[in-house]
Amino acid sequence: MTNTVAAANAEISRYVAASSRPIFDKPTIATQPPLVIRPYRLFSQRFPLLSLSLLERNSISSSRLRSLPNNSDASGGLTYKDAGVDIDAGSELVRRIAKMAPGIGGFGGLYPLGDSFLVAGTDGVGTKLKLAFETGIHETIGIDLVAMSVNDIVTSGAKPLFFLDYFATSHLDVDLAEKVIKGIVDGCQQSDCALLGGETAEMPDFYAKGEYDLSGFAVGIVKKDSVIDGKNIVAGDVLIGLPSSGVHSNGFSLVRRVLAHSGLSLKDQLPGAAVTLGEALMAPTVIYVKQVLDIIGKGGVKGIAHITGGGFTDNIPRVFPEGLGAVIYKDSWNVPAVFKWIQQAGKIEDAEMSRTFNMGIGMVLVVSKEASQRILEDANGAYTAYRIGEVVNGEG
Repeated sequence: MTNTVAAANAEISRYVAASSRPIFDKPTIATQPPLVIRPYRLFSQRFPLLSLSLLERNSISSSRLRSLPNNSDASGGLTYKDAGVDIDAGSELVRRIAKMAPGIGGFGGLYPLGDSFLVAGTDGVGTKLKLAFETGIHETIGIDLVAMSVNDIVTSGAKPLFFLDYFATSHLDVDLAEKVIKGIVDGCQQSDCALLGGETAEMPDFYAKGEYDLSGFAVGIVKKDSVIDGKNIVAGDVLIGLPSSGVHSNGFSLVRRVLAHSGLSLKDQLPGAAVTLGEALMAPTVIYVKQVLDIIGKGGVKGIAHITGGGFTDNIPRVFPEGLGAVIYKDSWNVPAVFKWIQQAGKIEDAEMSRTFNMGIGMVLVVSKEASQRILEDANGAYTAYRIGEVVNGEG
């Protein structure tokens, strides 16, 4: 992989030198029934040669759980739509974009470069920023920003090469901005990629005092014959789940609505845990890059899904070929206390939870049975992994 990346870097440098000279404002820094999931069918092509990266957080598929309601449940429990985020509207936008740029639908956009693909992803951290403003925890939000992009591109088997960020605020608070960028640096170090540069935008009256917005994108590389694209997945393959640190960076509009209804504050202790609600909710997103690339290197990985907006329901089916689905075994992993509190406090239906949150699993690998045994055995002591389901014919 090192030689591949070095050669690709040299080739990229020649392309860049011949076309433009980038200028940046920051220095370069080197016992319930199982869930049944239907296949993802919104797009006909998989991993096309695109220069346009896909929509992230709410660019979700048309697949649904069989029992998934379209509106608020009859019991009056909260839904993501109640909190102002309409997943179905997001699906409709993706359909319209697909007409203009056919083939979009993977976790990252692929662009050919010699015998490799550049893989790009872009994202922000959403309304988790609101909690950063309320808690004053700014040192780790940059980790979330990097994680959301590098975790997407590694699903193709790509090693991240570099990251660029965009930091926008009404009036620049240098000390605060430094804390945020420190988190970005930490995230890049965790994913073994360079913070190549970025943009700082000061826009008076556009943002509230003391607030800011973040976005960024990552570019990685993978050999064309090593792309993880799901095309070889068959019934009987195993789903391996890697644990999340909590809510990560999705579903916070609903989280904040639940918090407002609960009567608790971010300084109150999280029921069933030894941390405050603020600490639990602000836990940075896990960066899976090194772990996933290590597992890929041992063979047997056929597909990978990053569990972000759309939860289990819409992300896992995105890696399946036509005619396949998956059965997810509930109670096969430890669900963090924060999700139990969210569901209880918001009276949220199981299907809505699975559609909105990662529920304690941030990355799902579809692997052969033989590989699953090795991965689970290797996990002992090195990392945590769960056998959470299997691939089945049809809808499961």
